[in-house]
Amino acid sequence: MSTAPAPPRMVEISGAEALWLLEGSSLGRLVYPQRELTVVRPARHVGEYGRLIVRAPVQAVAVPTTVTYHVDEIRTVHGTGWAVTVHGPADVLGDADEVAHYRRTLPGWTHGPHDTLLRLHPQSVTGFRLARGET
Repeated sequence: MSTAPAPPRMVEISGAEALWLLEGSSLGRLVYPQRELTVVRPARHVGEYGRLIVRAPVQAVAVPTTVTYHVDEIRTVHGTGWAVTVHGPADVLGDADEVAHYRRTLPGWTHGPHDTLLRLHPQSVTGFRLARGET
């Protein structure tokens, strides 16, 4: 007689592990309120000195001062993976040399007025792993 495999379970991870997972990835989603809606945009990121530089297809004037950034890697076939969410204040990069550097090194989704570079200062970092096995 065979038994069904145990369903995946969510296991909370430390902030240090969450940051480590985040640094090993480059693709995520920028989440922020706009009017009465929650907006989710694909974005690319790089970690630098405890901050995230995020390049997303949003208008700079539409980005609020506090944002959420979410990154995950879910393997649906195996029921494993992880997810990390970072929340904190963000500011639009303004230094021309810094902007030019990240436009060269951090691929974007679009070019023009909807291509914004942000510096996110993490105040909250949470994450979990999806794990298989006995409960």
